[in-house]
Amino acid sequence: MSNKHTQADVILIGAGIMSATLGTLLQELAPEWDIRVFEKLAGAGEESSNEWNNAGTGHSALCELNYTSERPDGSIDIAKAVKINEQFQLSKQFWSYLVNRNVISDPHDFISTLPHMSLVQGESNVAFLQKRFKALSTNPLFQGMEFSSDTEKLKEWMPLIMNGRESDEPIAATKMDAGTDVNFGALTRILFDHLQNTDMEVNYKHSVEDINRNSEGLWEVKVHDRQDGKIEYHTAKFVFIGGGGGSLHLLQKTGIPEAEHIGGFPVSGQFMVCHNPEVIEQHQAKVYGKAKVGAPPMSVPHLDTRMINGKKTLLFGPFAGFSPKFLKTGSLLDLVTSVKSDNLLTMLSAGVKEFPLTKYLMQQVVLSNEKRMEELREFIPNAKSEDWDNVVAGQRVQVIKDTEDGGKGTLQFGTEIVSAKDGTIAALLGASPGASTAVDIMLEIMERCFPERLNEWESKIKEMIPSYGVSLPDNPELLKEIQVSMEKALGLGEKELAYS
Repeated sequence: MSNKHTQADVILIGAGIMSATLGTLLQELAPEWDIRVFEKLAGAGEESSNEWNNAGTGHSALCELNYTSERPDGSIDIAKAVKINEQFQLSKQFWSYLVNRNVISDPHDFISTLPHMSLVQGESNVAFLQKRFKALSTNPLFQGMEFSSDTEKLKEWMPLIMNGRESDEPIAATKMDAGTDVNFGALTRILFDHLQNTDMEVNYKHSVEDINRNSEGLWEVKVHDRQDGKIEYHTAKFVFIGGGGGSLHLLQKTGIPEAEHIGGFPVSGQFMVCHNPEVIEQHQAKVYGKAKVGAPPMSVPHLDTRMINGKKTLLFGPFAGFSPKFLKTGSLLDLVTSVKSDNLLTMLSAGVKEFPLTKYLMQQVVLSNEKRMEELREFIPNAKSEDWDNVVAGQRVQVIKDTEDGGKGTLQFGTEIVSAKDGTIAALLGASPGASTAVDIMLEIMERCFPERLNEWESKIKEMIPSYGVSLPDNPELLKEIQVSMEKALGLGEKELAYS
């Protein structure tokens, strides 16, 4: 029997939040296009986008201290925080549009209102947080932020964290009631259910083995049907590689020059999850602390209320770790096989530069349960070991590349788009803030890869995302108008519904 051959306009690799977002955007903008999706697992949102793998929880820089840095003169640089917050506003606008279109029937299936807080201890940290608060609270995106170093006020804000705290060390927190908790696994599944209902072909248990350009300039994707073992070949004018940690290997197979001198460094993680309902009920917030010296930015400790499978959950972490796998369901050979002749020097340089990080990860790997509990007790002084279990989170692959300012083999703590010069193929690499900024990232991919269609699409994009092409901090009246409509569409602020 001959192998299956098909041709499409667009192929999306991976059924995570990125492909879900791009597929939904393109389905709105070009409903006539034939779009195919290939996912090696049995369903959507099962790997990097899964809620138990900590795929974003509504990152909008309201509480994440690593998005604001202190300059040498002592002032606070808020540019990254403003950018991430604005990116998240684009995501919320798009979701609001989908709710109003009845693509999403109940927004509470994936998003809830949840206060976001930053918590610090020690005189210098309190001074930093106060300066951060003053710098952010003048920006329209962060209006409503509160600061307090009063222990009685902090007991109101976070009783679980303050109960039993005996230290005389200065302590302070900021609080934003406009924060959210987002279940990106649930959102991914909602969007893929919709795409399948619009007759988009979504193929689960189909693993992409190779990607090559054919003589006609189209991309040919070799796919292994894991159900019947057959090999298929599918061609398309445009391919998006959104396979989480698996994207790097597929990008390398394309042979595009833009994929050279790029490596990946895998970081695994663990969380502690509370199973005592009495403890869970005492906390309703996302509370971020400061990263320890030497810890990577994605290892900032945080105590999160989450909605998972319709149930209020309490998680603490992450505890970093190391595994050579690029995906939770990946291979132990992933790291070794990602080293090629073009990125060998890049990877070796990173190995020398990032020795302290490697040492830190190895120390985290061997942490005992009691050591993890000691870290948890810095947040919850009265935490009991019997109330908490460990959960293995997803794999993250941080991008390693050569940069002008960082030199050869610089580790990137962010999300990177790599696309061919002609815009016919694009891949997404990296990690946080990833999922929360998916709409902005996919808009950038469309701008890079479909520039000839932008004039035609612009009015529709602005219907879906009213602030597209506009700076929200510079247009506070538009921001206010958009926020009112988003709160209404997404049911934000309806606290009696958020955790029903």
